[in-house]
This record gives sequence, C-alpha cells and structure tokens, in this order.
Amino acid sequence: MSPEAQLDILVRVTVALLLGALVGIEREYRGHPAGVRTLAMVSVGSCIFTAAGLYLFPNHATDPTRIAAQVVTGVGFLGAGAIFRSEDGVKGLTTAATVWVVAALGMATGFGLYVVAAGGALLVLVALALIRPIEFRFLHHPVHPMRGAAPVD
Repeated sequence: MSPEAQLDILVRVTVALLLGALVGIEREYRGHPAGVRTLAMVSVGSCIFTAAGLYLFPNHATDPTRIAAQVVTGVGFLGAGAIFRSEDGVKGLTTAATVWVVAALGMATGFGLYVVAAGGALLVLVALALIRPIEFRFLHHPVHPMRGAAPVD
C-alpha cells in the first residue's frame, strides 16, 4: 500500500476519532454509559475496518459493503450489552442506538464521506440534546399520562 493511501486512511481515522469523541463528550457530560473513549473507539474501529476494505485489495473485485455489514453486526452485539430490562422498564436503548450510530459515522468516514459523517454527528448531537426536553414536555406531561401509569387525581 502506498504511503499516500496510508496517510489518507490515517486522516479518515483521525476524523472518525474526533466525531466519535464529540458524541461521547455529550454522553459523558450527561452521565450516561458509553462516553468519550468508548464511542471514539467504536468510531475508529468502524473506520479502520471500512477503509481497510477499500484499500487492501485494489486489484481484485471486492465488495466493501460486506465488511460494513459485519461491522454493523458486531456493533449490534456491543450495543445489545447496554440494554437492560427491569421492573422499571427498559434502560440503555439510547446508549445502544448511540453506539450503533457512531459506528455508522466511523464507516462513513472510512468511505471518505466526510460531509455525511460530520453532518450526521451534528444531527446526533441535536437529537441527544434537544429531543429529550421535547419528549418530557409533550409525552410525559401530566395531562397525558404514560400507559400503565396510575391515574392523576
């Protein structure tokens, strides 16, 4: 592999690290599991697998989406470990989804889709920061109790 190709992969991995860490900062700031290091590692790993699939066999017909599919499967198992069910309900779904979407950001970066990855990271941050207050205001308002909740007097 040429030095230029290796440098290109290194740039992609660096961008993936920054995007994963950025999402991780938001999660860690709010005290949720899967913080800066975890999400940076998921993004970097996804990027390396994807970029390596593009560059390793330049003279052979390969399908880089096959590697991407395996990354999604592997990260799915990782995210599944973050989901817990108890009497209080299900916990960790947002963390699992965040791990999954950070892998997608890493894969997009690995494919060289920098604008898509950066825009996706921005939208993830918007979703994590802004949707919760909207949910609380409109879905957990006392006028509209959750199913199974005790009636309000």
